Amino acid sequence: MGEKRRNDDDEFKQAAIRLVTVNGHGVSETARNLGINANMLSRWKREEETNQHAASTGNGLASKEQEELRQLRNEVKRLRMEREI
Repeated sequence: MGEKRRNDDDEFKQAAIRLVTVNGHGVSETARNLGINANMLSRWKREEETNQHAASTGNGLASKEQEELRQLRNEVKRLRMEREI
């Protein structure tokens, strides 16, 4: 039977990334201590750096925030249309 896919929540991911970036622990060591694959932790770290870079270069919002903003704008548009009817 194959490995069970693990769904890690954002809080866990952020804590793992902080261990590497802020505390200066190595990716391999941190991944081993947390029981996750080092490649996965490296990918999380890379994605976080990309999101931070995008936010700091004038894009303003990370991709998750952009998606949430799009959904909220659509909802506001729908509610305004319902109110007019």
